[in-house]
Amino acid sequence: MKTAITEMFGVKHPIICGAMMWLCKPPLCAAISNAGGIGNLTAANYETEDDFRAAIREVRRLTDKPFFVGITLLPSLRITPEHHKMYVRVCTEEKVAGIEFSGTPLDKVAGMEAVEGLKKAGVKMFHKVGAVRHGLHAEKIGFDGIYAAGIEEGGHPLNDDVTTMVLTPRMAESVKIPVVAVGGIADGRGLAAALALGAEGVMMASRFIATKECEVHENIKQELIRRQEMDTVIYGKSIGLQGRGLKSKVIEEVLAIEARQGGFEELIPLLSGQKVKQAWETGDVDYAPLMVGQSIGLISDIPTCAELIERISAQAKEISARAARLCGN
Repeated sequence: MKTAITEMFGVKHPIICGAMMWLCKPPLCAAISNAGGIGNLTAANYETEDDFRAAIREVRRLTDKPFFVGITLLPSLRITPEHHKMYVRVCTEEKVAGIEFSGTPLDKVAGMEAVEGLKKAGVKMFHKVGAVRHGLHAEKIGFDGIYAAGIEEGGHPLNDDVTTMVLTPRMAESVKIPVVAVGGIADGRGLAAALALGAEGVMMASRFIATKECEVHENIKQELIRRQEMDTVIYGKSIGLQGRGLKSKVIEEVLAIEARQGGFEELIPLLSGQKVKQAWETGDVDYAPLMVGQSIGLISDIPTCAELIERISAQAKEISARAARLCGN
């Protein structure tokens, strides 16, 4: 399978892992890259430059294949604007293969000198966006690709609420740089559909939680198998930080506070990143918001990353061949 993504990075499969706080660490990142996809090392897991740089080098010890670093440029109680600039600088110095940016555009956070520095270092830049207007901005300032993230995704989908099915072709027809489809994708059917819609690859996150290499409590993996596509919910609209997470007692509490117009101060303790970290580790799905997407409805087993990626690619090829036969070719 050859696409602009496989050609750009010299990988076998156009399947990329998305950033996930506390989960995208060196072992999972390397396992995905070794399987022929593109792994992700999420920067906000690391609060010091030494720890972040050590994590990049640990991934390189585990794989000689390309991987992405995920950097989220959003307000945080723990990660400061200085952290954001440090992550970009270290990625430039370490010359990582690529960066998945989400949130505020990089030029507005760190200036065009940061963009130019990454380009000079050969680091490919992709911005995860939920609207064509934001994709056009990323293309204008020199980014190498776009993640078209539909409302189905876990994490922080844009409040335009456009689905992956619509956003992907709109983005592909609007920009000249490669588009990666995001949201609701967990198998070869999603990959085949994304390619048919004009994407050059897919990004998955939730699906990689339910793999053997993901360092998360077994209860979480089993819960993702048990839950269905209707078991996620949008929250955080009232504070301008829309998120999608697994339905749970804590999410019910968040929605109740929002319904009575409770403020930021009430909500933040429930949305704390440290609580999420503890929930991943203990397996308590009701303790903190677990940001997963509607693709959990497509999760039914816990394979290795290699098994998952090979299966997705093979299924996508079969579906594409069937579509060609139906079209008389």
